[in-house]
Amino acid sequence: MDRAEKQDAIETLKGVFASSGAVVVTHYMGLTVAEMTDLRGRLRQQGAKLQVVKNTLAKKALDGSVGEAGDALFAGPVALAFAPDAVSAAKVATAYAKDNDKFTVIGGLMGQQVLDKKAVTSLASLPSLDELRGKIIGLIQAPATKVAGVLQAPAAQLARVMAAYAAKDAA
Repeated sequence: MDRAEKQDAIETLKGVFASSGAVVVTHYMGLTVAEMTDLRGRLRQQGAKLQVVKNTLAKKALDGSVGEAGDALFAGPVALAFAPDAVSAAKVATAYAKDNDKFTVIGGLMGQQVLDKKAVTSLASLPSLDELRGKIIGLIQAPATKVAGVLQAPAAQLARVMAAYAAKDAA
């Protein structure tokens, strides 16, 4: 890798760190190509990506902005899982780490904040953006259906009374 390629890789990583809601730092030692492909597919379904990085380039891209704690995450074979929202990459990475012993979550970065493994697991337990949108839509629609039910109830009762009188007259 020559100097220009390294500079391009650093700029790409700076963009990843800036545009991602959270970056999950993982170790992938011992994973097969098929397992990595499976993990990438799972991440892609959630709108996230996985990128294997060189530690020195990642540290240069961070430029000391997260301090020594952030730089300590980048040791050994590191892959970054990232997405525009803060939750999806963490969810998939922690779920995959539970299923596969060779894949481990080391920590993460959220803006200028360094997250440990426990914080990434907590982040993964939060609902995703799509789930939150669904809940909000459900909350918005619930009062409308209740109002429609309340407005419809007197008419239904009136119809039942009329049907009862008609049945009584017919008998």
